[in-house]
Amino acid sequence: MKIARIHADEALASLRTSREGLTAEEAARRLAEYGPNRGEEIEHESVALRFARQFTHFFALVLWFAAGLALLAELRNPGQGMGTLAYAIIGVIAVNGAFSFWQEHSAQKSLAALKALLPPQVAALRDGGVARIDAAQLVPGDVILVQAGDHVPADCRLIEAWSLRVNLATITGESLPMPRNAEAAGEDDPLRARNVLLAGTDVVAGEGRAAVYATAMRTELGKIAGITQAAGEPPSPLQLEIGRLSRLVAALAALLGLAFFVAGRALGLGLWESLMFAVGIIVANVPEGLLPTVTLALAVLPTLLVACRVITFVPTGRASSESNGPLPRVLLF
Repeated sequence: MKIARIHADEALASLRTSREGLTAEEAARRLAEYGPNRGEEIEHESVALRFARQFTHFFALVLWFAAGLALLAELRNPGQGMGTLAYAIIGVIAVNGAFSFWQEHSAQKSLAALKALLPPQVAALRDGGVARIDAAQLVPGDVILVQAGDHVPADCRLIEAWSLRVNLATITGESLPMPRNAEAAGEDDPLRARNVLLAGTDVVAGEGRAAVYATAMRTELGKIAGITQAAGEPPSPLQLEIGRLSRLVAALAALLGLAFFVAGRALGLGLWESLMFAVGIIVANVPEGLLPTVTLALAVLPTLLVACRVITFVPTGRASSESNGPLPRVLLF
């Protein structure tokens, strides 16, 4: 049964509740059945593995190889500055790896963002009276009271509404508050139905009474957070280009080193002299500064885009409840 399409009393009946809410005993039973109204963190790879990955991608391996060759040259022919170059390359790898790890770790906050959007407490009807309870204790069938300034704690079907308007920006991207009422809607989609309140949205005007029908990761916001945590991040076009450039640089450096090694031998240089000359050519052709430059540019660029209001509008495939055009999505690279 589509809860948005049916009358408020039918919605209450489908949730096995009433306008006066649940009893404390029934709420406890449902809490044991459905679990608390909080996000569930999906297990990711360990922090140690994510940290190690910053030092073992292809371009980092190219730099490690270059540092190793420089150290070999320093051991063979000390005093030529190759040791200093090797330590400088290792320093670049270390600084870039640490910064990249911090940047990635800071970005993986979908669950924390979900928790921040939900209120710590909510006014719910229990045993026929209004009680302030932890939002985590909400269960399907609870009846809650909302007013201007409240964060919506779960996905709810409105039972009564008085001049209610809701900010849906966190879910749909709508820039303007949308009106909400308790009438049966012609839409099944909760993102477009006018009688549904979604977890993580804000009430900006009016008051209402609503019945909770989805909590925790079963809410629309919870589904978004779950997808964000579960989906593997595909390589961006820029990452693919950096990978291609890394392979190209490695191949060219190796070919140049081989060519100069052959040339040195042809000119009568000794084996070790020709080898050290080739090593110097290979190391010189590895752009040690490229990796930190790209990492720092990626860290600074989003801030600059926001400051300059650079936004590319792309149709998302889902029209909003008000015809305001395609929803915006910032495209980076």
